[in-house]
Amino acid sequence: MGRKRLITDSYPVVKRREGSAGHSKGELAPDLGEEPLPLSVDEEELELLRQFDLAWQYGPCTGITRLQRWHRAEQMGLKPPPEVHQVLQSHPGDPRFQCSLWHFYPL
Repeated sequence: MGRKRLITDSYPVVKRREGSAGHSKGELAPDLGEEPLPLSVDEEELELLRQFDLAWQYGPCTGITRLQRWHRAEQMGLKPPPEVHQVLQSHPGDPRFQCSLWHFYPL
């Protein structure tokens, strides 16, 4: 009785050489020295609203607008951030600002 066959026996053994520049898997890519672009005012405000959507302490956000959620949290004494209210008041008709992060996902 011979050696027990393994599934890897059917695949050829491939030995890899290091690249011409001597790169190996453990090395990081060189730093290009580029910094990320600063966010625009709208992008900063949208990020603030996304963080508000993800903050569970103000209650669920599905099925209502961000402004409705902010008012509900205020009525319940949960002290929602006033910056969120200011952003929502400054963009009254824009669905990007008024609708929650989950608005475009079906319930």
